[in-house]
Amino acid sequence: MQPSSFKDRLSEGLSKQPKSVWVRYLLPVIGIAVSGLVLFGLSLVLPKGYDFPGALLFLVAIFVSAWFGGYGPGAIGCVLTMSLPMIGKREFHPMSLDFGRLGLLIALSLLISWVAHSQRRRKEILRQANDELDKRVRSRTEDLARVVHQLESEVEQRKKTEKRLQTQLERLNLLDQITRAIAERLDLRSIFQVVVRTLEESLPVDFACICLYDAPGEFLTVTCVGVHSEPLALELAMTQQSRVEIDQNGLSRCVRGQLVYEPDLSVVDFPFPQRLLRGGLHCVVAAPLLFESKVFGVLIASRRQANGFVSGDCEFLRQLSEHVALAAHQAQVYTALEQAYQDLRQTQQTVMQQERLRALGQMASGIAHDINNAVSPVALYTESLLETEPNLSPRTREYLETTQRAIEDVAQTVARMREFYRQQEPQLELVSVDLSRLAQQVLDLTRVRWNDMPQQRGKMIQLKTELSPQLPPIAGSESEIREALINLVFNAVDAMPDGGTLTVRTKASKSSRHAAGPPEVHLEVADTGVGMDDATRRRCLEPFFTTKGERGTGLGLAMVYGIAQRHNAEIEIESATGIGTTVRLDFPVTMTKDAEDDQPEVAAPAKVRLRILVVDDDPLLTKSLRDTLEADGHAVVTASGGQEGIDTFTASEKSGERFAAVITDLGMPYVDGRKVASAIKAAAPAKPVIMLTGWGQRLVAEGDIPPHVDRVLNKPPKLRELRSALAELVTSSR
Repeated sequence: MQPSSFKDRLSEGLSKQPKSVWVRYLLPVIGIAVSGLVLFGLSLVLPKGYDFPGALLFLVAIFVSAWFGGYGPGAIGCVLTMSLPMIGKREFHPMSLDFGRLGLLIALSLLISWVAHSQRRRKEILRQANDELDKRVRSRTEDLARVVHQLESEVEQRKKTEKRLQTQLERLNLLDQITRAIAERLDLRSIFQVVVRTLEESLPVDFACICLYDAPGEFLTVTCVGVHSEPLALELAMTQQSRVEIDQNGLSRCVRGQLVYEPDLSVVDFPFPQRLLRGGLHCVVAAPLLFESKVFGVLIASRRQANGFVSGDCEFLRQLSEHVALAAHQAQVYTALEQAYQDLRQTQQTVMQQERLRALGQMASGIAHDINNAVSPVALYTESLLETEPNLSPRTREYLETTQRAIEDVAQTVARMREFYRQQEPQLELVSVDLSRLAQQVLDLTRVRWNDMPQQRGKMIQLKTELSPQLPPIAGSESEIREALINLVFNAVDAMPDGGTLTVRTKASKSSRHAAGPPEVHLEVADTGVGMDDATRRRCLEPFFTTKGERGTGLGLAMVYGIAQRHNAEIEIESATGIGTTVRLDFPVTMTKDAEDDQPEVAAPAKVRLRILVVDDDPLLTKSLRDTLEADGHAVVTASGGQEGIDTFTASEKSGERFAAVITDLGMPYVDGRKVASAIKAAAPAKPVIMLTGWGQRLVAEGDIPPHVDRVLNKPPKLRELRSALAELVTSSR
């Protein structure tokens, strides 16, 4: 701070000390010289004989030297002052000094120097304290200004938030009113009418209608127009049952599932927006009505002013369209839920049975045989229906294909019943698997579990998919990976009893194991459920360890681990209590043949009518084989056991009604398939013998085909393989 008065400036000047040591030590010399010059000048001015106190001038010089110079210069000034009279008389002798006066002067000089030093020190302390105080005041002032600015920003933000929340609350109340109203109706027209009338009165909008989408014809049909919108609908030629062609602007994007908002129709040069513009409408929102990812209609809302809709309005219309789509399909959804629930129960029972089969290794062989016999008729009839019934509805064909896929998965599982936790064996045939496609199949298959069943309990599980469209294929068993992924999805759903977010993600990256290793494909299933602590996470892969109580078997994650080991994949689990769990499978990318390339071409039913003997102790299997082969035009004779089959074949050979081929089971009581084949070859060495067994793949891979057997086929049998074997063996035997 600058001094504000002469007194302050004088005080500050007296408190300063020359910084240079030379200047301080020259002060006594300069002071005495100046005093001498002043005294000389006064002697010239004053009359002779006038006794002027010249010693006073020297005392002032001493005091100035002591005040500004310090202790040393003050003492030097005292010595010089006491020595000048003697030096002037040229009689100077050190012992002639008056040491008493000299000591008194030096003591007085030292006192003055001490006072000056103390004053300067106090001044410096005060100055530092004042500077520190000024600094603190400025800092506090800046902090207060910053706090005030933050408070102003927070107040402004809070006002905006309150306004936004109030708007959202109003929208939610309106959405709740509409949802309650349409939930009580099953008639599609009444549902649409409630929606458009409420939009006109409560949103509000100047024009509202709902159109149904005809995908093959690429056009919309106006199904419902609001009461207040009817005059404008006449002007726009958009009355009920009117057709609106799909252009390449908003409507084309809308029917692909996107919400479209055109804030200013005057800048959109397409037929439909221009039609609305001619009616005085300047902005429009088109919300798709989707059900199971398929658009079946469009909700259209429009206003006269440009930029008339804000983001909150668009979000409200998007949510409303979802509710309308759900209500419009509630009857179909209920039927689909019922069927899906039954399918899920069957699938759960099958999966639980398969898991327990792997744990009961001693019973695996017999149980595998029973399961193969049980599913073989289903597989045969399913494949036969898909081939011979061209007039099946799309839904029925989809169900049959799902059943066929499930049967193939069951067959693969049975084949692995005794291979739990074993390394990959030669008979495990790997094909090219697209994990993104497989993940979508699993999500569709388990939709009831993660979507419909939680909604029945009043909970909501949001599905988030991040499936890479350009994912490199991996070498694996599609049925095994599908089974592992189903278990992971079920575990994630069970971990979210109060709802949450289920995330399924696939992506490709460089190898995390070796720097020069092959790239990897990652499959992740994440949930926001209860999570696991470290102790649970370390034990979760152990067989029979479960946290579900009586509902769990403790084999789900253990099975996933076994499948990962067989595919040379790494499994990583990240979990935190109260946050959720993420399970990631890292598969190495290897080149292999496609699954489609692995399938043999379907053999057409044989043109030649064959007489075939079927030997099996399972009556359902023999009946299904007879039905499917007879449908191909063959004559089929069945035998319920090995000995009966041998007797029937021997009798036919004697009667001359010979069989063209024999199909026999391997495991039968008393007389098994090996004995049957041996007896038939003994009677007719050229007769083709086909053996059906659940261990067919293993027998072929290990070269353990029983003697006297021409072809070994897996159970459950596939018609195309059976037809191919019959055609090839019968032709070669002739």
